[in-house]
This record gives sequence, structure tokens and C-alpha cells, in this order.
Amino acid sequence: QVQLVESGGGLVQPGGSLRLSCAASGTIFSTYAMAWYRQAPGKQRSLVASITSGGSTNYADSVKGRFTITRDSAKNTVYLQMNSLKPEDTAVYYCNVEYLNSMLKRGASWGQGTQVTVSS
Repeated sequence: QVQLVESGGGLVQPGGSLRLSCAASGTIFSTYAMAWYRQAPGKQRSLVASITSGGSTNYADSVKGRFTITRDSAKNTVYLQMNSLKPEDTAVYYCNVEYLNSMLKRGASWGQGTQVTVSS
């Protein structure tokens, strides 16, 4: 079993910053790609940013230049630094981690979601 625990969401004014964290625990041998998705009310869940085990990153066009994804593979943790936040960034943010478990089986898990609200 692999569990993901997210933290760092909250209410922030437009132009502000937040840092999300997602820590994976359980029977993990190693992690592969780690990513953040978001889902606003009435919309589908969409990719915000991803990072490979080698450190290559990918961002949605709407967050390029404002958000930064990083990882600490030793801690099985992925971060999302969000700057210059806009009201349209308001959503529930979910992390997703692809991993190899202790039985050397590949899998993926989702976090429980953390609310980010950008409002004055």
C-alpha cells in the first residue's frame, strides 16, 4: 500500500504564493514520474505540472513561468511552488506518483486533494 499525503493549500490573495507538498509513504522501492493535477468546480481534472525521475519537467501553458515543480526523491516528496496566483488557479490540487513497490510491481497513487482558493 502506498499513501500520498498533501499539504500546503489554503486561501491567498491574487498575486500571492503558496507551496504544496505531497509525501508518499508505504512499500515504495522507487518513484518514477510525479505530478500535480487540479480540478475546478464543473471542470475535468487536468495536468498542472510533472517531473520525471531524472528531473525533466513539463507544465501546462497556463502556469508556465509562475509555478515550479520539484522533487526530493530521497524523501519520496514532490513540491509545487505557486507564485503570482490568479483567481483562475482556484481548484482542488491532487498529486499523482508513479512508483515501483517493494514487490517490484509498478503502480500509481493519488493524493486526497488540497483546496487552493485565490480571492481578494
